[in-house]
Amino acid sequence: MIDTHCHIDFEDFEKDRAEVIRRAQDKLDLIIASGYSIDSNRDVLNLSKEYEGFIYPTFGFHPVSSQNCSDEELKDAHNYLIENLDNIVAVGEVGMDYYYVTDKALRERQQEIFRSFLDIANEHKVPIVMHVRDCEKKAVNIIEDYDDIPYFVFHCYGGSLKTAKRIMARDDSYMSFSTMLCYSKHHQELIEKIDLDYVLTETDSPYLAMTKEERNEPANVTKAVAKIAEIKNMDIGTVDEITTGNARKIFNL
Repeated sequence: MIDTHCHIDFEDFEKDRAEVIRRAQDKLDLIIASGYSIDSNRDVLNLSKEYEGFIYPTFGFHPVSSQNCSDEELKDAHNYLIENLDNIVAVGEVGMDYYYVTDKALRERQQEIFRSFLDIANEHKVPIVMHVRDCEKKAVNIIEDYDDIPYFVFHCYGGSLKTAKRIMARDDSYMSFSTMLCYSKHHQELIEKIDLDYVLTETDSPYLAMTKEERNEPANVTKAVAKIAEIKNMDIGTVDEITTGNARKIFNL
């Protein structure tokens, strides 16, 4: 099994990061650590070097963090990404967040920054991991402008079934489902109707734990896989084989 999206670099894991990674190593094939900012990108790269062959990094700039950045900061993020394209498995997470941001000007800024990273992924022909919350339909419309990005991943997909069907109509787009499957009725209803050929698994840890008191961690992706198997009345091994195969193909692992 693979946790395709986690934030193992966050301070939440500062005191016991080695133990958390060890638990993940006991259960998973590998994990993908998603960069969140310039500093986070550096941190996930360092972790990938420390745990070579188990942790793989992506470089991104989260929309809520980047919407207020200066042009110089954005340029620095672009340059650092381009300099490290050979060291990462995808661009991301980048995108738009209309759940937290309702201001029209900030939403336009988010889209502008999102497109700047899409341009890089398109030019260099690398996959992209997208944080597109409450704007999934808009994101599908936007990515139609990019022909050379090999794969698009809708991280922690929570949009409508109608939009999911549009995603499944493409041969380059996938939806990642997290441990939210264990408690979110909406996500459970979605996964019931979505073809596993378009599905990845993740935790988004330390977020999206089973309870508010818990801290999520990569090893818990096994719970998401088990829930998918339960909902779809499938063997866990089959769900694992399909979703892991999808991840290996997309990220060239």
